[in-house]
Amino acid sequence: MVIYYSASGNTRFIAEQLAELLDDKCLDLKDRIRSGDNSKLCSKKPFIICSPVYVCEMPRFVSYHLKHTKFCGNRNVYFVFTSGGYAGMSGSLAKRIVKNKKMIYKGHAEIKMPSNHVVSNMYPPTEHDECVKRINAAVKEVKKLAKIVRNEGEFKARHVFLYEKMVILPFNPFWAKYMQPTKGFFTTDKCIGCGLCQKSCPINNIKIVDKHPVWINKQCAHCMACILNCPFEAIEYADITQKKEKYNIKKYLRSGEIDI
Repeated sequence: MVIYYSASGNTRFIAEQLAELLDDKCLDLKDRIRSGDNSKLCSKKPFIICSPVYVCEMPRFVSYHLKHTKFCGNRNVYFVFTSGGYAGMSGSLAKRIVKNKKMIYKGHAEIKMPSNHVVSNMYPPTEHDECVKRINAAVKEVKKLAKIVRNEGEFKARHVFLYEKMVILPFNPFWAKYMQPTKGFFTTDKCIGCGLCQKSCPINNIKIVDKHPVWINKQCAHCMACILNCPFEAIEYADITQKKEKYNIKKYLRSGEIDI
């Protein structure tokens, strides 16, 4: 079983490609995470867990869900992480989750995808041609990963050094607590109150009030699901996003530039 969480579609694309190549089921975790549904997941085939990377780790709401969900059937677990180029501690923390469940960790893979963290100027948007290049490279990488799973092999990724862990472990919780405020989000007059942003928020942080979204908590996961999935591109963040492309992989899949 291939299971995933995805905000802008990068991880969904990888998960669906893997599931198709392996003739396996594909499960979106979003609704389970939103509702706190930790019911048992069973699979005769290995579990392949696909996740984006936020601040050098899995999103905290994803790792929390995995920790509290029981898995049954096949004991082998693979992880696939999508990021702008650095997965940090994601693999080490994934291995810990698997070991605590008395399951078999079959390694993790890291796939470089277009950057989608549009609410920060620290991460420049990926140019169009580079987006196409990365997505096409990812298609080839997924085929290699599927072959490894079919052959019951292990995924291999770069070694994370001790000095990296020493920086990431305290940095991630600090960033999650203090550097992801919601106060910058607002809607323009293009908003029609369709409610898609509310449905896409994995932590139930958005409510539609008077036909407009309201971010009800001060802190946010900064997953970008609301801003990047708005069909009218009506959500902005402070003065940072107005001139940036609202990246969503669907635009590139429709362009005919991706060789699937």
